[in-house]
Amino acid sequence: MKPTMIRHYKQALASEEGFSLTELLVVLVIIGVLVMLAIPIYDGITTRAKITEAKLMLNQVHTLQESYHMQYDRYSDDLSSIGFQQETLITEEGRARYVIDIERATEDEYTATATAIVDFSNNGVYNVWEINEDGMLTERTPD
Repeated sequence: MKPTMIRHYKQALASEEGFSLTELLVVLVIIGVLVMLAIPIYDGITTRAKITEAKLMLNQVHTLQESYHMQYDRYSDDLSSIGFQQETLITEEGRARYVIDIERATEDEYTATATAIVDFSNNGVYNVWEINEDGMLTERTPD
């Protein structure tokens, strides 16, 4: 480069004004406030997504129980006899966060539960959902 061009670039850079420290701090505070507002919303969304897992698995148990009931005129108290296979739990390097169980089963009724193995809100309470012979999904223990 020619010396005159170098001088020109140095003068241009010297005349450039940047942001002050105060302006940068204000921007950082605004970003921090936005993050603080977004985290609780994100936690709620992820918890609802995890709860959907319980609902889907219990609906599958209900479908299998209805099929079993049509064939044998009673509900089963054994998940394997209706063809349900528990997905591997996250504690065993799988993906499932709920343990599925049939609490009781008679000829005319049953109750199946999905019990969380993860405390989503870290309050010591584990989420439990249940479904019955009518397909009614209810949250027994909210988390």
